[in-house]
Amino acid sequence: MRGVIMYAPGDVRVEDRQDPTILEPTDAIIRLTATCICGSDLWPYRGVEPVDHTAMGHEYVGIVEEIGDAVRSVKVGDFVVGSFVLSDNTCEICRAGFQSTCVHAEFASGMQAEKARIPLADGTLVATPGQPDADLIPSLLAASDVLGTGWFAAVAAEAGPGKTVAVVGDGAVGLMAILAAKQLGAERIIAMSRHPERQKLARFYGATDIVEERGDEGVARIKELTGGLGAHSVVEAVGTQESFMQAVGATRGGGHLGYVGVNHDVQIPGIQLFFAGIHTLGGPAPVRRFLPDLIQLIWDRTIDPGRVFDLTLPIEEAAEGYRAMDERRATKVLLTF
Repeated sequence: MRGVIMYAPGDVRVEDRQDPTILEPTDAIIRLTATCICGSDLWPYRGVEPVDHTAMGHEYVGIVEEIGDAVRSVKVGDFVVGSFVLSDNTCEICRAGFQSTCVHAEFASGMQAEKARIPLADGTLVATPGQPDADLIPSLLAASDVLGTGWFAAVAAEAGPGKTVAVVGDGAVGLMAILAAKQLGAERIIAMSRHPERQKLARFYGATDIVEERGDEGVARIKELTGGLGAHSVVEAVGTQESFMQAVGATRGGGHLGYVGVNHDVQIPGIQLFFAGIHTLGGPAPVRRFLPDLIQLIWDRTIDPGRVFDLTLPIEEAAEGYRAMDERRATKVLLTF
């Protein structure tokens, strides 16, 4: 099979890789219908995280080709969506809705390929109601990570009726958090973005206001728009020092901050967080908690998260996809086979 390998920062190649096989009775093998490049894949691409001949990718949808003897929830021929975190979905932590910290949790890898082995298939994969129309596949793929992550961020921030929500970050996850906040009934949604095309998509997904300022200026603008109080609900979807402190500052006293940006060297001054007086919840999103409902919303065409993919390339051109995202010529790249 063909798959994406990152040899070193900036060095992405597509090569022949060995087909996966069943190793455990709880495994499934799927043939991917589509995969994609995540904003978090740019950290190793830019040399921020170590990488050395690494099989890339953690977002996936496809058709089950083989299952282990213990797999019961999916069968050969099913079209499935899986979380980027593998989980058994039965442990006490999973049952509490935090499958991303399952006692057997593993992060999916090597999904930018034609086939993949999915451990813990019963707890990780969710079958769609049938074989999807081709135009639904991008949206179902989004559910594997960015939609589920944005949804968790909005839930963690307690977005809902009567709330003003501010979203720090205009990448795919931030845009999906806007979609989620809208679906959860938020009254006002402020997107923090300087990118005209992303601003348009933010408005499509439900943003009522756009704030281009950053840092302290961005916080001041949020407070200006909210009568000096700050937003009830804030989503942090970047993971840098500036974005995180901007999110803390934009949250009103007693408000809720949902943080899902992959954190890199963020140092939170304890005294500033202490006096902020806010609720915080975040980390790797328990996408599996939300998958059944998200799949149904997509299946019913209630939401259209697939619009977040603004560049589609064959997997053989994956290196160009990485360049396009690194240079901000694309928000999110869909890879086809």
